[in-house]
Amino acid sequence: MEQENSKTKVLITGASRGIGYAMAALFAQKGYFVYANYHHHLEPLRLLAETAASDGHLVVPLYGDVSQTEDVKRLMEAAGDVDILINNAGIAQTKQFIDLTEEDWDTMMTVNLKSAFLCSHRVLPPMIRQKKGKIINISSIWGVTGGACEVHYSAAKAGLIGFTKALAKEMAPSGIQVNCIAPGVIETDMTATLCAADREVVLEETPLGIIGLPQDVAAAALFLAEDTFITGEVLNINGGFHM
Repeated sequence: MEQENSKTKVLITGASRGIGYAMAALFAQKGYFVYANYHHHLEPLRLLAETAASDGHLVVPLYGDVSQTEDVKRLMEAAGDVDILINNAGIAQTKQFIDLTEEDWDTMMTVNLKSAFLCSHRVLPPMIRQKKGKIINISSIWGVTGGACEVHYSAAKAGLIGFTKALAKEMAPSGIQVNCIAPGVIETDMTATLCAADREVVLEETPLGIIGLPQDVAAAALFLAEDTFITGEVLNINGGFHM
């Protein structure tokens, strides 16, 4: 326990794949005590925890559906007080607006937006008492620009940006920084289904001419985690992609 308490503790939701996994791996490598939340995929985090332990680092997988109040309560009790919360858990869906169901809408808002409320609401009281802490929310370029056939996803991710800006103002007097990252098109399971033609369009619209990697977003999260004077900001990691 002495070793655990000597490290800065970070809780990353949705950490079993893609951007979340890259953040868990990078933060562990940099010496943070990582609580890596998962819902469906334990095995990648189990292997990461074993690899990290062999290098003297700490990764603890924690199960929980962060869109559900009771799961968040159990998750936070297991993690205890954390220094940094990264709200990364989310889902995506491509569907024309006229075909969206109320269930589609509610699920998107619950998983992508309500989860950030539930987790932030739990971690903030001890942060306020200690007069320090950081919350980093993972939004999307579509939360900034809007995306056709992703109205509900865009709305939820835009909501995260508004959530960030408002909470940052409210928490600043307590020394707590709240920031947001809006990734562009990143090589993850969510983008693996892009056809060759769509990928070509993305590359043409991206000034750098490449698609981003999860590690690019992880590096941005680490930057915000270690900064002491940025709050209420949206960091766009998109290779210059704007539509």
